[in-house]
Amino acid sequence: MLQRTPRSGFQFLGSGGESVAEHTFLVVFVAYALAQMEVDIDEGRLLKMCLFHDLPEARTGDMNYVNKKYVHVNEASAVRDATDSLPFGGDISLLISEYNEKVSKEAQIAHDADQIALLLRLKECKDIGNRYSDEWIEYVERRLVTTVGKRLTKAILEINSSDWWFSDKGDWWVNGKNGG
Repeated sequence: MLQRTPRSGFQFLGSGGESVAEHTFLVVFVAYALAQMEVDIDEGRLLKMCLFHDLPEARTGDMNYVNKKYVHVNEASAVRDATDSLPFGGDISLLISEYNEKVSKEAQIAHDADQIALLLRLKECKDIGNRYSDEWIEYVERRLVTTVGKRLTKAILEINSSDWWFSDKGDWWVNGKNGG
């Protein structure tokens, strides 16, 4: 279901898009990077938290910030329905609760990983010309809670999103080979 559930906020931005599953995949990678940049992190718990943080959306759909102004979602019920029949469902439920409470260091980093995953998509949209992305990016930055998350965000915003693959301006782009 998460593969077929779109992240609904992009409709307001006017460009970009991804499924909840694609978003979750990116969140896990961002969390891994943040864990490498931080000390005293239970990496396994952090990554599992990120893996399951949007699981309720398989039942509720993605609620963007506009939707949340008008619609109340019973996430606890969605989590119970998704996990009660699983022998490890209690673990998943606890991880989702920890994520939502944002008290532990891992939950705070998971929260920032979720926001930075959105920021990466917004940066891509900005770099290809969406002039509305800057305002969205500003709000994402304001949601960050960890020093490490803010540091990674600063680095992301200082580079062009296509630099990782298009930084070599040599002959490879002309003839498909290194050197000539």
